[in-house]
Formats: sequence, structure tokens, C-alpha cells
Amino acid sequence: MVEHPGFGNHSRPHHLQSMPSRLRQAPETARLLRKVAPAFFRKISEDHGREIEPAPLHPQPKLWPDRGLHAAWLGHSTVLLKIDGFTVLTDPVFGARVGLSVGPLTVGLKRLVSVAVPLSDLPAVDLVLLSHAHMDHFDLPSLRRLENNRTQVVTASRTSDLLRVRRYAQVQEVRWNETVQAGPAKISAFEVAHWGARMHGDTYRGYNGYLIEIGSRRLVFGGDTAYTDSFKHLRSSKAIDLAIMPIGAYNPFIRVHCNPEEAWRMANQAGAEFVLPVHHQTFQLSHEPLLEPISRILEAAGSEPQRVCLQQIGQEFHL
Repeated sequence: MVEHPGFGNHSRPHHLQSMPSRLRQAPETARLLRKVAPAFFRKISEDHGREIEPAPLHPQPKLWPDRGLHAAWLGHSTVLLKIDGFTVLTDPVFGARVGLSVGPLTVGLKRLVSVAVPLSDLPAVDLVLLSHAHMDHFDLPSLRRLENNRTQVVTASRTSDLLRVRRYAQVQEVRWNETVQAGPAKISAFEVAHWGARMHGDTYRGYNGYLIEIGSRRLVFGGDTAYTDSFKHLRSSKAIDLAIMPIGAYNPFIRVHCNPEEAWRMANQAGAEFVLPVHHQTFQLSHEPLLEPISRILEAAGSEPQRVCLQQIGQEFHL
């Protein structure tokens, strides 16, 4: 059975058992989710002949220095970070489609915009950070291509079985409120408002947001989340330099994906200096217009639009 990428498997009402209990109590959400699968398959058919647009910008991460904080949004929730010489890649998705792998093919949603940097042109990746097992965040073909004995992986609880763990330097699972060390990076997982099932039966899988600490730098990767007050607990006397926050796929899935105003609010609650919006402009996962999420978060930023540090796929940020 094919999953709806980005939302787990929504094709049967009993799949709601994989969501937080507050979602199971929402009959209107169940009615909406029942309708997703037919539209999903129609979308696949419609997308067959559509060309993927090129990324508007193409970063050059191999030219980044080894000091400072550097970031590039490659598309969807895939961000390349370099923090004092240590490279981190979040939820890598590099293929033309996300979905179910059938041999060499992927059956699923097609990208609207190409990835900003092909995987072959990336610098060596020290750490892959995986938020949860949904297919638009945990893309197996991309992860297979990232396998090598220098790259570590940090992932949510009970998801490492999807990986060929012996082909990486190390794979560590982390639960909420747990911390692991990956090279110079201290990675702390925290609870978000989402769910982790990849298919209808694996409701046991975890799902995380992360606090990343390397030297004096502190970053947040929010993964996928609806509005939650969890980000308040990340605030401390130490500043958060950058919060990578999802801002798309909220219409009609607001119960599992925050809207741009909520993303802005959560980043502020964490005390983030800059916000890097992700989870928009790459796949048509929901009904809001393509550029509405970025427009809305800029409006939410009001007199501080410079704090929304990246707006287009392929843009770079340096601090």
C-alpha cells in the first residue's frame, strides 16, 4: 500500500491510531484524511509529464570556510549546515519523487523544483539528522547514496531498522529528552506535535525535534510539527542562533503541521535570532498556494523581515 508522502499513511481511517490521541478525537480530520488517497493517485498521474523546474539559486558549500555558521536550503526540509567545519544534513531528499521504493523506481509525489545542489556536489557530510520516518523526510534512495564510513546518523527512536546501519560510521537513535554526542555536536531530542508511523502498522516509530549544540553555536531543527509549547523549554541564557522551522502543508492539515504564524511564534519562544523556513515550495502536499507560506511568515515577522534568513530554494546564510 502506498503512503501519502509527508503525512504518513492517510488512506484509511484506522490509520489515525498512529497519530497523537488529540488527533484521533477529531472526526473532521478523519473525514479529510479519507479523501487524500484518491487525490494522491490522481496527482501522480497528472505529474507524470510535468517538468521539474530548476532551483532558482545554486549554493556553493564547498567554498564555505571552516569557521562560523553557514546554511543552505536545498529544498523541502533538506538543509545543509556547516558549523565551525562540521557538516550536518537534515532530512535529506535528493530524488525527483518521494514515496514508496519499487526496485529502482519511486512511486510518489514529484518535486516542483529541483534540489539546489545534487548530492554528488555536496562536501563530505559528517552527520545526517533525521526527524521522523515519513517518506518526504526519510528518503531511502537518498540515504543509501549517503552511506559511507565517515558519516554518522542521528535518528528518532525505532527508525534505524530502515537503514543499513553498518554502512555508516555510526547510527544513534534518540528519544525525547535524551542527548547523544556525534563528533563535536551535542544533539538533544525534544517532543513535537506530529507522529512517526511510516506505514499503517508501524505506529511505534518516534518523531523528534532537535537542539544542536556545537561549540558556542546553538540551532534548532523543528522537523515536522503542529503548534506546541515544547519550543519554550529550549530557551535559556544561551542564544539560539538559528531555528529551522516547517511552515507548509497546513491546509487542511493544521492539526499536524503548523502554519507560518505558529512557526514564527515557536521560534520566538525558543529565543531564535534567525529563522530558516522549510517544508514549502518543493512538493504539493496540501492546498495552500505555493508562495503563501513564505509570504505569511514574512508578514508575521513585521518590522524584522531580515530574521527570516532564507526565502528561496538554494539561498545561503552565513553568520
